[in-house]
Amino acid sequence: MEVESQSRAQAESVDSSAQYAPPAALVKKLSLTDRLLTPAILIAMIVGVIIGEFAPGVQPAFDTARFASVSAPIAIGLIVMMWPILTKVQYEAIPRMLFTRSMLVHILLSLFLNWIVAPLVMLAFAWATLPDLPTYRTGVIMVGLARCIAMVMVWNQLAGGDGNYCAVLVVINSVLQIALYSPYAVWFVNVMGGAGADIHVSYGNVAISVLIYLGIPLGAGLLTRLFFLFFTSREFFATRFLPLISPLGPLGLLYTIIVLFAYQGHHILHNIGPTFRVIVPLVLYFSVMWAGAFALVWYLGRRAAARGRAEAGTWSYEMAVVQSFTAGSNNFELAIAVTIAVYGVGSDQALAATIGPLVEVPVLLALTWLALYLGKVLQWGTVQHSEMSLNEASREVAPTTTDAKEKEQVDLEQA
Repeated sequence: MEVESQSRAQAESVDSSAQYAPPAALVKKLSLTDRLLTPAILIAMIVGVIIGEFAPGVQPAFDTARFASVSAPIAIGLIVMMWPILTKVQYEAIPRMLFTRSMLVHILLSLFLNWIVAPLVMLAFAWATLPDLPTYRTGVIMVGLARCIAMVMVWNQLAGGDGNYCAVLVVINSVLQIALYSPYAVWFVNVMGGAGADIHVSYGNVAISVLIYLGIPLGAGLLTRLFFLFFTSREFFATRFLPLISPLGPLGLLYTIIVLFAYQGHHILHNIGPTFRVIVPLVLYFSVMWAGAFALVWYLGRRAAARGRAEAGTWSYEMAVVQSFTAGSNNFELAIAVTIAVYGVGSDQALAATIGPLVEVPVLLALTWLALYLGKVLQWGTVQHSEMSLNEASREVAPTTTDAKEKEQVDLEQA
């Protein structure tokens, strides 16, 4: 009965979420923090530029204390903005899901899209749009190498994607980034990115930055989650603790942006053209990667259904949402942290990486609306995507990554 109830709840949630809704209604489904993120980033950038232009002594003040070549205030902000995100990931659900055939197939597809296709696509767009700006191009490339582990869970929930699979992919990408981001950065920046000797990236510097700004919050998130689940209860953790720390992520991001733009205020005002040009490759990348992954899953599902294969249901709308948003978004927090640590807080590379969240939030919000529309008008195999979700949930029931799913599981356990 518990499995049936949870399956029915999951199917109803996806079915209600996967209805076509106008953009205004979709925005209202965002939390207040996520809804205000883009305008807050714009305000933070303006405030930072004003401080940097009219308070020239701010940079020496921030540099009085440093941590791993980064000013201590910025280092604290970078770690704080990553910790709540990685605390929400349900690491305990991973062993129960890794050994299903559909999970392995989608993991392999996600690895191909995220670690082979996506970096090459960003590299191509960076070269095509910024051929004369090698420093800004390097910052854009660094953004393309950082796979998303944060906002993808928000977009997946809004579009009615499969939270179980999204949780697994988030954890896998989190671990792989610690191992792969450094060698990828060396190869794509120094070799493929055409970086001159003055902007070459060192493997050691990137590796140290990744270990500090991803390894520390990842370990802190895992330990925090295990501690509260062991010594308190899932209900307390989901309903009391997570809502308490969740605002720290965007607050840390906004604080970091203010400090970064305070460093760069004078530089930005005298290089406004290159700053706006960085937006072009980012918009192209988000749109192309999202559309390509979404179309691929839809095509594979239709082909399997036409051939009468039983696995047609595994290529459902829910999986198209997971794959497309995972492939089409990036971990801009890590890119900002690494570019600041490697090139300096006043560098063009750090400025280019900081433009990432300003572009990603509105573009992916629009793509969320598009996903809901396509989920309604396209045919997914031989049955509706809500029916597929019910079948999938009956076979593979596991916790999801969002706060709402955490609360749902608490209610089911009490019942």
